[in-house]
Amino acid sequence: MFFYLSKIAWFLTAPSNFFLIILVLAAILAWTRWARLARWLLVFLAVSGLFLAIVPVGKVLIAELESRFPLRKKISERVDGIIVLGGILNARVSKSRGRSTVGGGAERLTEFANLAKRYPRARLAFSGGSGSLTLTSLKEAHFVAPFLRRLGLTAERVQLEDQSRNTAESAQFTKKLLAPGPKERWVLITSAFHMPRAVGSFRRAGWRILAYPVDFTTTPDDGHLFNSLGFNFLASMSALSKAVHEWLGLIFYRLTDRTDALYPAPGGA
Repeated sequence: MFFYLSKIAWFLTAPSNFFLIILVLAAILAWTRWARLARWLLVFLAVSGLFLAIVPVGKVLIAELESRFPLRKKISERVDGIIVLGGILNARVSKSRGRSTVGGGAERLTEFANLAKRYPRARLAFSGGSGSLTLTSLKEAHFVAPFLRRLGLTAERVQLEDQSRNTAESAQFTKKLLAPGPKERWVLITSAFHMPRAVGSFRRAGWRILAYPVDFTTTPDDGHLFNSLGFNFLASMSALSKAVHEWLGLIFYRLTDRTDALYPAPGGA
């Protein structure tokens, strides 16, 4: 139930959808006795759109997320296993084109391959099912093997978790699949902005894990609101959508007990 409710909630709260809903509502009201309200709604859209085009609110929110778990330049000598989270391949396009199609977040897989070569005895796992409401049979994990082979990894070495639909399920199902020992050291690879929610989910599943963030898209200076003023509405809305999705995810995960903290922090792995 949580999976379906989260999809519906995101449809209604996504910034671009929210703007469109307000615009349609204003257009309808313009032909009724509520025409004055329609004009105020249009003013709200114009002012807020202009503000977001100039002030990089989304980038600031993403920068905060990406700075929560800093870039890890060194890992201890012993690593028992390495996990990389999905959200990288487009399963629908991969099936249609007959080729593993990697979109944003490709650094997750390239760094996964680098660490796998650095720690040849470490167990490897890829976690990624289907996050779609309709195409549930298209699992991301089913299309990742050819790309991993191009990175020098044999399919036999990588265990695939293909049942998860979200981050919380990735933590639960991956732990069940791998059955890690209490003293084993496992590394978790995902995009930096997604790392707080991912770590919180794994900790909630009873698994203390070593965060290895990749795929950074901001600098520490981007965390200051007026450092990157410009005028790019499309880029600003894209960044805001990405940021709002992740911050709302943290809130909803905490409210439904799918993470161990509202804003998980480093330490304890």
